[in-house]
Amino acid sequence: MNHKILQADSALLLQKSYEVRQLVFVNEQGVSEEIVHEDAESSAHYFLAMDAEGHAVGTARWRETSQGVKLERFAVLATHRNKGLGADLLRSILVDIKSKFGSGVLLYLNAQLEAISLYAHQGFLPVGPRFKEAEITHQRMSQTT
Repeated sequence: MNHKILQADSALLLQKSYEVRQLVFVNEQGVSEEIVHEDAESSAHYFLAMDAEGHAVGTARWRETSQGVKLERFAVLATHRNKGLGADLLRSILVDIKSKFGSGVLLYLNAQLEAISLYAHQGFLPVGPRFKEAEITHQRMSQTT
């Protein structure tokens, strides 16, 4: 499957990112819209995966926090999962963060259980116990650049 990863740096691309999140988190997983579309929108750096026909099929973002850099809101449409798209989104975000911060920065995320191996393949390690977020079990994971 052919796809490309773009920085969602326009209103149109951001809207496409929100649409993917709506489909995956709200429609598929039953997460409330208030959680999916919360306050950190303006400070985040978005990435969008587009298929060969130009349809948005995945998204993710990163943002700086007081703890380091948080990777979050990874969402891939069900029809495009397990095809390397999530890994490509993750690699693109890691390259972007490295270009902006260099090394020595703590990166962290809260992984849904089925996505733990995706992050582990890029060097993220589990931290602490599993926990519920939006009624979905997650594992905090981190690494230092």
